[in-house]
Amino acid sequence: MFDNTCKFLAENFPDEFATWLLGKPVTLSKLSPKELSLEPIRADSLILMQSDELILHIEFQTLPDEDIPFRMTDYRLRGYRLFPEKAMYQVVVYLRKVTSKKDLKLVKVNKFKLENTTHKFQVIRLWEQPVNQFMTNPGLLPFAVLSNTDNQVNTLQSVVAQIENITNPRTQNNITASAAILAGLVLDKTLIQRILRRDNMRESVIYQSIVEEGREEGRQEGAEETTRQLVINFLKEGVSIDLVAKATGLTREEIQQIQATQP
Repeated sequence: MFDNTCKFLAENFPDEFATWLLGKPVTLSKLSPKELSLEPIRADSLILMQSDELILHIEFQTLPDEDIPFRMTDYRLRGYRLFPEKAMYQVVVYLRKVTSKKDLKLVKVNKFKLENTTHKFQVIRLWEQPVNQFMTNPGLLPFAVLSNTDNQVNTLQSVVAQIENITNPRTQNNITASAAILAGLVLDKTLIQRILRRDNMRESVIYQSIVEEGREEGRQEGAEETTRQLVINFLKEGVSIDLVAKATGLTREEIQQIQATQP
C-alpha cells in the first residue's frame, strides 16, 4: 500500500520529484523495469524515470532491508547495460523512523562493497528532512507528516490547508488520499479521518486502486479457503493424497499440512 502510494506520486508528479531529489527541474518520463533486460527485483517498490541525460532510480522503504545495497548496485549495472551514456542517480527513501540499533545502522548504509567493487547511492531518511521542502509542491505534500516536524497533527492540518488550494478536483482528491495513507505510518487512523475529508479520498484514483487491491486479496483468500475445504472433503472420503494433488494442484506437502490441522 505505501509502496504503491509513493510510486503513484512519483509517476504523476515527476517534475516535483526531480526538483526535490536532483536539485533542479528535469523533464522525466517513466522507464519500465522490463526495459532493463533482466527480470526486476521487487518491481513493486521500484521507481524508474529517465531524461535524455540521466536515469532516476527511487526505492521507497517502510522498513530497512539488508538487500538494498546489492539491489541498488544490480540496477545500476542493468541501467549501464542498456544506457551506457546516461548517468544514473539512485536514492533510497526511508519513510518510517526507526529506533533499534540494528535498523539505525541499516538506514545509514549508502554503498555496496564486494572485493574490489564499490558502488555508492544516496539515502534519505524522511524524519530528518525539513518539513518546509514538502509544503510547496502538491506531489510532495503527503510526505510532510513523515518529515522532521515537532507536531505531526499540526503538520497534517497544514497539509490539508495546502490541499484546499489545489484547484483541480482530481489532483486534490488524489493528494488527499495519498496524504491519508502515508500519515497512517505515524498517526491513528481515526484521527486522520477526522482531519482529512473522507469523501475526497473515495473519489481518488489511488484510493480506488487500494480498494480493488483489497477486493483481489479477498477473492484470493476465498479461493484458497474453497480449495482447502475441497481437500478436507476429499480426504474424509478416503481419496488418496496423490489424487487430491492432481485435482487441486496442491503439493503433497501442502495437502499433508491441511490434513494435520484436522481432528
